[in-house]
Amino acid sequence: MSASFETWRDRFERLRAHKAFELTVITIIVVSALLIGARTYEEETNRFQELILALDTAVTVFFLVEILIRMAAERRLRDFFRRGWNVFDFLIVTASLVPLDDSEMVLLARLLRIFRVLRLVSMIPELRMLIAALFKSIPRMGYVALLMFIIFYIYGAIGSFLFASVDEQLWGNISVSMLTLFQVATFESWATAVLYPVMEDYPYAWIYFLTFIFLNAFIFLNMMIGIVLDVMQKESLAIELENGEGEAAVLHGLRQDVSQLREQLDRMEATLGAGRGDARVDKHGGD
Repeated sequence: MSASFETWRDRFERLRAHKAFELTVITIIVVSALLIGARTYEEETNRFQELILALDTAVTVFFLVEILIRMAAERRLRDFFRRGWNVFDFLIVTASLVPLDDSEMVLLARLLRIFRVLRLVSMIPELRMLIAALFKSIPRMGYVALLMFIIFYIYGAIGSFLFASVDEQLWGNISVSMLTLFQVATFESWATAVLYPVMEDYPYAWIYFLTFIFLNAFIFLNMMIGIVLDVMQKESLAIELENGEGEAAVLHGLRQDVSQLREQLDRMEATLGAGRGDARVDKHGGD
């Protein structure tokens, strides 16, 4: 590998790690999101069609240059694709290259450009940690969701058997009853639309609804939150340990450099001391 290539790679690496470069990329992502929002206004889009198209092209070119800089900053190209977020950014940028002026591809191109907003996640470490925690908590949350479904199914069957005569549209069968219970769980007008009509025929129906709400809105919801918080805490601890290991590696390297410098100084002092001793011997021998 030539020295000039290494020099350019080091420059790209410093540029990639520079805070101003990251802020610029985040700003362009926000501009891209605003352009996507502007396209939803038909009148404004027709008036500034050429301007929006030019800005979109400029944003696409910037993203292409930015991803090329990040790829060039790697020692080996395959190292770039070993990180999942890099692959995600590469796919988003590649999808953005679909032209907007093609009438057959314009809808697909607009849909693909929407996903450029997701690049904010890959650029901000805190968002990356949240997404990673969310995906890692899905398996554990799945068991809670399965238990919630079982409770929904049982209560839906009971509600269908008991309250179908009150309102066929809300309690006609188990599937409709489960949708009604979902409305109850979200507290969306559940008292006036669901609870009070049922209590006119079944005064003790409040026990059915309150126990269901207690199970779903308090117990299961808190279990979901607890799982996410636990995974987030582990992710945060892992990031801190990773940063600590990186700092420890740097300190270890510095200590090694200092030790090597000390050894070189000791050798130089020994050489100078030997040279002075030889000079004294020659001087006394001349006398």
